Amino acid sequence: MAKQEVPYQMDRTSFSVSSLTAPSDEKEYWLSKTAAERLQALEFLRQIAYGYDPTTTRLQRVLTVTELTRS
Repeated sequence: MAKQEVPYQMDRTSFSVSSLTAPSDEKEYWLSKTAAERLQALEFLRQIAYGYDPTTTRLQRVLTVTELTRS
């Protein structure tokens, strides 16, 4: 199976320290992105948080056995 391409990478050369009360430009950054780009980033973060296993991406099958009643 082919390895999934990662659309985002962390730049480990860039690092900044700021106060928690300092204004952030994150909101402007995400508002400048399209809805599709924001959803793609959200899915990427979900995969990081909960893991990604291609074998479990399908819906689980549920089998129910019922008896036929005769009338």
